[in-house]
Amino acid sequence: MKILFVLCFSFVLLSASSKPRSNQLIVVSSANWSASSGVLQRYQYINKNWKKIGKQINIKLGRNGLGWGRGLHKTPSTGKIIKKEGDGKAPAGIFELKNAFGYAPLNIKYPYEVYGRNDHCVDDTKSKYYNKIINTKSTKKDYKSFEYMKLSNNYYKYGIVVNHNNITKGKKSKRGAGSCIFIHIKNRPTAGCTVMSQTEIKRILKWLNPNSNPLFVQGVKGYIPYLRKQIRSQ
Repeated sequence: MKILFVLCFSFVLLSASSKPRSNQLIVVSSANWSASSGVLQRYQYINKNWKKIGKQINIKLGRNGLGWGRGLHKTPSTGKIIKKEGDGKAPAGIFELKNAFGYAPLNIKYPYEVYGRNDHCVDDTKSKYYNKIINTKSTKKDYKSFEYMKLSNNYYKYGIVVNHNNITKGKKSKRGAGSCIFIHIKNRPTAGCTVMSQTEIKRILKWLNPNSNPLFVQGVKGYIPYLRKQIRSQ
């Protein structure tokens, strides 16, 4: 009996230690899987409790709603709608936030990159750079389909790279599982990103603290508690 107790206790500790840790959350929820809009709420872990930061804001999602993406979460057994390349869905789940970006320097604490027309995010599933942001001055193109990281409009004037499907350089992305997922500026549904006004995204960028390991949590309203339980504070 004593041995059994120790083994069970060890399993609990292992499970807890495998949970992603964070003191800042950006939580997006939608009404259902096909909804192309939702709401965003920021949270900060303060005095052993999660506190809401700022007011809830309205955002737009993928034009075809949400699908379970590839991140830090465990997809539930009921998760039948899976994010795929070109499906017009934003990814549901828990995701690291990589660098912020924009067209010009911005004085913030969070890691920030200035992108130009030579910076591309590759969405060509045949490319070895699939789901990577590369600079054509230093990398030879092997792709036909991509997104410019500096557009002729303000959509990418400010944004954040979401680590969906291992967008990080040197990490292998699953081909066809979805690429180039960002939080950025726009006022209508997207091909898979989460978007809002310039004022709101600048407010988020100024709030983000790299020492707090901020995470992005996104899903249908009924699944948000399930996802939140998979995160523990730092």
